[in-house]
Amino acid sequence: MMSDAVRAVILGIVEGVTEFIPVSSTGHLLLAERFFDLGEGPFWKSFAILIQLGAILAIVALYFSKLWAIARGMFSDPAAQRFVIGVLVAFLPAAVVGAIAGSYIKAFLFNPWVVCFSLIVGGAILLWVDQLDLEPQEHDATTFPLPMYLWIGVAQCISMIPGVSRSGATIVGAMLLGADKRAAAEFSFFLAIPTMVGAFVY
Repeated sequence: MMSDAVRAVILGIVEGVTEFIPVSSTGHLLLAERFFDLGEGPFWKSFAILIQLGAILAIVALYFSKLWAIARGMFSDPAAQRFVIGVLVAFLPAAVVGAIAGSYIKAFLFNPWVVCFSLIVGGAILLWVDQLDLEPQEHDATTFPLPMYLWIGVAQCISMIPGVSRSGATIVGAMLLGADKRAAAEFSFFLAIPTMVGAFVY
């Protein structure tokens, strides 16, 4: 019989492999929990959220120099202040929707069929967007227009459906709004910090 320690290691690997590509780490964790028959108890549900702290720390390490420069300029640099406001604006829709509909989402959407359907549809959308002949207008994640930050945040709300990738939703949203792939992916990582910290603290 597989020990809890081995299960924890496997779930950690699933989280680590899927967090930074647009394939929904939460969806894959839910499928892994079902595969291992971990049940509906609070321990494994909390564990799946808490291990995302590693992903948060990885993002901070990856962008440490840029984040540090922004932190130092928060009280003196208008560009840094504007970017911080932009991240908060993008984070706000998910915070509001999560507070209002979080319990309903968990009650009705957290099942393997929803996850599998969302993974398939999400993959198809990513392939479709990648084939579009988009003409990016924004090339720096720190200088998007404020309304663009808000709409990216609205796009992130779709990822509250289990199996919909948070990074995939925000990257697609940013690209459709005029960002190039690099800037879209970079902002998705920045936005992940308050989003995952919020889930971790909750």
